[in-house]
Amino acid sequence: MELNRSLVDYFKKSLAEVPTFWGRFPNNISFKEKSVLDIGCGDGALCIDIARKGAKKVIGIDTNKVMIEFAKGNLDQNFPELKHIIEFKVGSIGELPNYENSRFDIITSKSAFEHILDPVGCLEEIKLRLNPGSKVYIGFGPLYNSPLGDHGITKLIFGIRIPWAHSIFSESFLVKKWNKKHPGNKIKSISKLGLNMFSFAEFKNTFYKSGLKVEYFKVNTSTTIISKIFSLFQCLPFISEYFSHNIYCILRK
Repeated sequence: MELNRSLVDYFKKSLAEVPTFWGRFPNNISFKEKSVLDIGCGDGALCIDIARKGAKKVIGIDTNKVMIEFAKGNLDQNFPELKHIIEFKVGSIGELPNYENSRFDIITSKSAFEHILDPVGCLEEIKLRLNPGSKVYIGFGPLYNSPLGDHGITKLIFGIRIPWAHSIFSESFLVKKWNKKHPGNKIKSISKLGLNMFSFAEFKNTFYKSGLKVEYFKVNTSTTIISKIFSLFQCLPFISEYFSHNIYCILRK
């Protein structure tokens, strides 16, 4: 099987970004002899890194069949020494085998929670599949109401990317414009394009009411100048929603 060259390049970029992801959490995370589930694993870069760090078992799941097929092929061809540790599956966390037989020491999710259409249900499944005292490491963005939270949808509609355009216009207006621009791929809601449209407030409420202990919760976790400026505006009650770019949190059962 010949791997798609663009996906190989994307994987290399993803793997290079993994240290930045871990660096946004406090303290070092030990994966030594741990069983780990990665939700929204995509090309598998995070799973590769976790296995290299000494995990005994890593399962990566994603609803994107193309990405999972790539992850499997890439594992076979370029990381055969990790094949006995890593397993990639198509589907959501709720489609894993009976949770009593598939609990994990650590669950991770990188750049996926803004795409999970039922974050509340996902967290319920996460809670079931964690061993007592185990932790979840979640980091994702851009959030929907932030400047580029549309993930490029408005560019595909208007031809240019307009910050906050998706927050200015109603969903019905955007859906109408999308269907006119893409008659072969008509939709009834933005969620059909893979975004749950959760606001920052909704995500925060979801995490704190999940039944899991929130050990760490931080917004706009980045060292860039723009992120620091956003953090200043994020403190202002009436506009904080529109300047909350990403969320990094640690949950414990």
